[in-house]
Amino acid sequence: MDVSEARARFFVLRRQGGPVSVAELDEIWAALETVRPEELLGEWKGADFDTGHPVNGQLKKIRWYGKTFVSVKDVKPLVCRDESGELYSNTVVGKGEASLWNVEFRGESTATMVYDGQPVFDHFKRVDEKTLMGIMNGKKFPADGPFFYFLLERVG
Repeated sequence: MDVSEARARFFVLRRQGGPVSVAELDEIWAALETVRPEELLGEWKGADFDTGHPVNGQLKKIRWYGKTFVSVKDVKPLVCRDESGELYSNTVVGKGEASLWNVEFRGESTATMVYDGQPVFDHFKRVDEKTLMGIMNGKKFPADGPFFYFLLERVG
């Protein structure tokens, strides 16, 4: 699969909703371009892919909106909506906030968000200028997965 096919397939899966195959997401991930931490700065709205992972559905319960990358050292990984609909950084569930680093994952160095208070990494690749694909892994996940797959869309 080349990058154009990967992008096209990504958006088809995004629109269709419902269960998605991990193998297909892995194939898309492999074809996408890496991204540098500085390219992520700004506000992003998030969504997940339903792969049957235990995290699926958990973000909806906390009213997860997305992530805000203020700087590479100041990341709000769990921006949620409160009861009145206002956005806030959920540092309780996130166990703090996060920072951005270049980290090798699956043989490529790409922008990775490292949580401050828990052994969790969110790796990112570029779908297009306004869309990122993410894979969450960490100490509590088996080394070969399954991982949690999500996406971010730039706000504004």
